[in-house]
Amino acid sequence: MEKENNNIVPINEELNVVTNEIENIKNLIYTIRGKQVMLDSDVAMLYHYETKRINETVRRNKERFPENFCFQLTEEEVKSLRSQIATLSLEKQLEDLRSQIVTLNKNGRGQHRKYLPYVFTEQGIAMLSGLLKNQIAIQVSINIMNAFVEMRKFIATNSNIFNLSTRMEHKFLEYDKKFDIVFDELQNKKESEFKEKIFFDGQIYDSYSLIIDIIKTAKNKILIIDNYIDDSILKILSKKNKDVGVVILTSQNCNITKLDINKFNKQYSTLKVAITNKFHDRFIVIDNQELYHCGASLKDLGKKCFAISKMNDIEYIKRLEEVIL
Repeated sequence: MEKENNNIVPINEELNVVTNEIENIKNLIYTIRGKQVMLDSDVAMLYHYETKRINETVRRNKERFPENFCFQLTEEEVKSLRSQIATLSLEKQLEDLRSQIVTLNKNGRGQHRKYLPYVFTEQGIAMLSGLLKNQIAIQVSINIMNAFVEMRKFIATNSNIFNLSTRMEHKFLEYDKKFDIVFDELQNKKESEFKEKIFFDGQIYDSYSLIIDIIKTAKNKILIIDNYIDDSILKILSKKNKDVGVVILTSQNCNITKLDINKFNKQYSTLKVAITNKFHDRFIVIDNQELYHCGASLKDLGKKCFAISKMNDIEYIKRLEEVIL
C-alpha cells in the first residue's frame, strides 16, 4: 500500500477555502456614491500591508488612480458607512474604522489621522495589485476580483427587489403622513363632538382640560367673551395652535394687564383684549363656525357646579357678531 501523501489537499477542501475567503471579502465591500468599494485598511489587511503603505503607493502613482479607481471619503460618508456594517460584526468593524481615524503615539496621547479613509473600486484594486510586490498579492487579487463579480451578480439579480423595497418604503412614509393628518382630524372632531357637559364642584382639571381641547381645535381665530377673566386665561391660550389669533371681549372688572398681554404676544401672538358692557354670559367662538356657551367664568372653572354647551345653530354666531359690531 502506498504511503499517504500528507501534502496533498483534497480538491473540495481547497475549493471550500477559496469560497470562504471570497465570502469574507464580500463582507468588506460597501456601496458608496453608487459604487462598490473597499476601505483602504481592509485592502491593506488582505495584502498584509500597513494602511499608510497602501496610501503611499497610491500617492506615488496618482496618475494611475483617477477618482473612479480610488477616492477619499467625507465625514458624512464615514457615518453612512457605519450604517452598512453588519450588526453581528459591528463592534469589531467599528473598532477597525476608529483605528483609521485615531492612533496612539508612544506617550499614549490621542493623535488624529491626518486624512479621512480612502476607498478602492474594483478597478482601483486591480491597479494596486500590479504595484504591490509581495508573494500573496496575486491570489488575494484574484479572490477580491471574484468577490466583486459575485457582488455585481447579486445586485443585478436582486435589483427589482431592491427597487420594490425602496418604492414600498416611500409609500409607507406617505401613508404615515396621511394617517397622521386623518388621525389629527378625527381627534379634533372627537374633541368637539360633545353637545353639553356639566362639571361639579372640584372638577377643576376636567373642566380646564375640556376648555383646552376646544381651544386646540381652532385653526384661525378664537373669540372669548367673559367679563371676569384673569391671567389664568393666558395659560389656557398658551395651548392654542400656532398663528391662531385670539380676541377677548371683557369688562372693566377683568384682572388682566397690558403687561400680561405684551408678554403673551412676545411668545405666542396674537392676543387682543377689548372692553365692552354688552354681554352677561360667557361664550367661546372657534373659527366663526363653532359656538360654546359657558355657565361660569373661565377663571372659576371647577370651583362650583356649572355647564358648558355647544350651540349648533350658526345663526347665533352671526347674531353675536352683530352685537359686537
